[in-house]
Amino acid sequence: MLDRIAIRWRLALLSAGLTLVILSAFAVAIGQVTSSRVRSDFNNELAAAVDNLSDRVVLVCNFSKGRCRRGQPELQDYAAPGNATIRILLNDGTPIDETKGAPNFGIIYPQRSARIGGLRVEVRRRPVRSINAETGRPSRLLFSVVLQYGRKVSDIEATIRRIRLFLSAGVLGGTLLALLGGVLLGRRAMLPIARMTTAARDIQRTRDPSKTIPQPAADDEVAELARTLQAMLDSLEAAQEETEGALQRQREFVADASHELRTPLTSILANLELLTEVLDGERGEAASSALRSSQRMRRLVGDLLLLARADANRQLPHEPTDVSRVLVEVAAELGPVSDGRHLTVDADDAVVDGTRDELYRMTLNLVENAIRHTPKGTHIRATVGRDNGEVVLAVQDDGPGVAPELREHIFERFVRGAGDRGSSSGLGLSIVRAVAESHGGGVVLEDVSPGARFVVRLPGADVPAREPQPVA
Repeated sequence: MLDRIAIRWRLALLSAGLTLVILSAFAVAIGQVTSSRVRSDFNNELAAAVDNLSDRVVLVCNFSKGRCRRGQPELQDYAAPGNATIRILLNDGTPIDETKGAPNFGIIYPQRSARIGGLRVEVRRRPVRSINAETGRPSRLLFSVVLQYGRKVSDIEATIRRIRLFLSAGVLGGTLLALLGGVLLGRRAMLPIARMTTAARDIQRTRDPSKTIPQPAADDEVAELARTLQAMLDSLEAAQEETEGALQRQREFVADASHELRTPLTSILANLELLTEVLDGERGEAASSALRSSQRMRRLVGDLLLLARADANRQLPHEPTDVSRVLVEVAAELGPVSDGRHLTVDADDAVVDGTRDELYRMTLNLVENAIRHTPKGTHIRATVGRDNGEVVLAVQDDGPGVAPELREHIFERFVRGAGDRGSSSGLGLSIVRAVAESHGGGVVLEDVSPGARFVVRLPGADVPAREPQPVA
């Protein structure tokens, strides 16, 4: 489980566990020594008290009647400070005096300690002085008596329990303090790593490897990690700059090459169109086939040029353009080649600030995509309107729709469905997205059943559109 716990908590728990073991061993040792010492002191006090009592006891005897009684000290007063129980007996067990409520300990051999009924009892057999009750003078006779002095063991056990409780509280308190100190120390120790983590997340969010990793003041393993990460970022930054430079040169090459190819392609198309008009038979068919291939090549070059400009952030001049008129022109161009698809257009005035050629290419690709990927008899509806200040261009069909495995990648480059092979470059929808984003908008594929619905949203413009210009 330690492997799944945060490092600072792991350090804190290990520190607290080690402290608990050390304090527990210390508390057990101290508890044993202290308990033994307290019990020993208790027994010594008990023995000293009974010895002192034996030295102070004096009997008052009536020798004519053969009776003796305790003269001094007063047992109740002597026993009060220690809450003791005292009995004074003759050798034959006849009681002479005892404290109030003293139990009968029975016959206990002299000079012996015993534990009876929750009491620790010390027994002494000693000769004591006597006083003649008739004359009131000390007698030379010594009487041998048995002294029984007992104290409750519960008092000393309560003291031992308090000591053990105090030691246990010390162990738990020390462990909690060690845990708290371990957490604070772990947080302090992990602070440089937390700063590096924050910097790494910032780099992840911004994708900017030029930012630096905070360097700890101490030259330790954390500092070595920070230097390693910084070196890695420097290498990534250099590699990114090299990659961006190569991509930028590639984009410029594609843009320049596409632009340069348009002139010879225009010449080739003009010559092929002329040949198809004057040649018949197999030669005319060959010229027509070459013309169709050249037209596809011109469109591909145009697509590559548009994408290269988008990648290089090259924008053509913008002007107010009515997307509804663009849609009508696209429908007029594709209607004759719809091959059995029913194309309807619903266009309201919707002006945007953009490049007309690019908007035309975007609209053409959307409608052409619906024609290419639906069977004959499919109804295709293209609409343009305004919605909360935005221009919305939507193309919807009731065909088979987009395959689930293509939905997430439908706007990427060179993505083609099963019906695209040989008839599409896979750039159509990627151009739609590039044009929409370059004009400050976007395109989405919405869920409809049946069919598919592509929706382009562009910022609207309040200025009137200019007269439509011929489409190249």
